[in-house]
Amino acid sequence: MKIVLATHNQGKIREFRKAFAEIGWEALPIAEVADVAEPEETGTSFKENALLKAHYYAKAVKLPVLSDDSGIIADALGDRPGIYSARYAGVHGDDEANNRKLVEDLKPYTGEDRKGRYVCVVALVWPDGKEITAEGTCEGIIRDFYQGKGGFGYDPLFYLPRYGKTMAELPMEEKNKISHRGRALRSLLAKLKDSALSR
Repeated sequence: MKIVLATHNQGKIREFRKAFAEIGWEALPIAEVADVAEPEETGTSFKENALLKAHYYAKAVKLPVLSDDSGIIADALGDRPGIYSARYAGVHGDDEANNRKLVEDLKPYTGEDRKGRYVCVVALVWPDGKEITAEGTCEGIIRDFYQGKGGFGYDPLFYLPRYGKTMAELPMEEKNKISHRGRALRSLLAKLKDSALSR
């Protein structure tokens, strides 16, 4: 079974490929399949954006497409950055600028007031329009200093008290077990197994 990954993010591609390899599916990044312009993310929720992207690419490439929309939410900031996480500082995908802006916006807050979570919604859509979605979350503390060289995005700031580490300090195998994306993927794979859609 081949599916197309609707992302150019190398970190996500590694995580998705590993998860689908475990069920014997080949996951191909969209860049290896077709040269298709990216759709505008006009949804107002993670789920809307994930479905929008998956339907758009499935129609274009005529193959099942996996898309995700994910981000970080700081409780103190009224659910920001949220769906704007990847472009929080203005330029899409500028991790360093996004991290700096989040640190700056959280300056007035300390301790428990810095609680937040990662959220991920994954959507698997077939060319005929059938779809499956799943959501995963991971709770933590958003710190004001970086720790760890792994991961991507806000991972060096996202501290997991239970593990005594940031997301960027976890080996990928461990990260995939507890991350928002890992949880969303496992939920999706469980739904696939129970569904007649897994053809």
